[in-house]
Amino acid sequence: MNEHQNTALDLAASRIPVLPLRAGKVPFGNCRRCTDNACGGRPNMKTPGPCTCPGPCHAWAAATTDPDVICSGVWHRAWVRAAAVAYHPGGAGLTVVDLDNADAVTWARENLPATQTVPTTRGEHWLYLGAMQSANAVRPGVDIKSTMAYARWLGFGTGTMTALPDAVRALAASKPAPIRPGLPTATVPAPAGGGECRHRTPAFLERGIAMAEQRITGASEAVHTTVYRTFLAVLSTHGRCGCLTDGHVARLFAAAQTKGETARHCTDAWTNARTRLGL
Repeated sequence: MNEHQNTALDLAASRIPVLPLRAGKVPFGNCRRCTDNACGGRPNMKTPGPCTCPGPCHAWAAATTDPDVICSGVWHRAWVRAAAVAYHPGGAGLTVVDLDNADAVTWARENLPATQTVPTTRGEHWLYLGAMQSANAVRPGVDIKSTMAYARWLGFGTGTMTALPDAVRALAASKPAPIRPGLPTATVPAPAGGGECRHRTPAFLERGIAMAEQRITGASEAVHTTVYRTFLAVLSTHGRCGCLTDGHVARLFAAAQTKGETARHCTDAWTNARTRLGL
């Protein structure tokens, strides 16, 4: 058992979900079950796909507090090769304000409540008690890492952790919305004789889309996984009959975005689902 694995076990005992990082602060690559992102994960594996494999290959979603998992054969081999330990702040009920340079640190000292502070290579991590949606580049040199994100473990730092302030939440809320990429086309090859859904009624399609929206908005965890699997289910039923429209896709994307998914995540999940089905 090496230093990284020991650190991981100590953090897990404090209910902080952990995962190993390889060089470059990147999670370990796809396991055999996830080859070529068959599970829906993104190529750099910073965003998880909907798989249940035991390997530490799916970023923040792989983070765990289970010592049996941390000490399992697959994870032990990862710890041997790991360059660092990471943790899922949101899973521990925390938010990290990642200040990437001296100017960002100066700004934080002038605008944010003092809290527990951890030195980093180029700046500081400010830790607050409370989880929120993660957001990158909320201002120059400032990222917010909480739910659906991971941060490198660099020690406990100094100072007393304070409650997540409205000033930090406002940073994510006021961030300009990213330019929404064009929706992936929802027009698929229609069967001979027209593009209508011949095996289902329009009411069935409407009910299916409504149920898909409810499934996404009702997800309390594993949102990215739920979105991908919901897209897969919709496409498997209606993807080849030509009945889906851009309006239907927009409804599904909107439901996903209300749960914190970005437009890019939605596009990736939809594209991966189409690829999985050969559409």
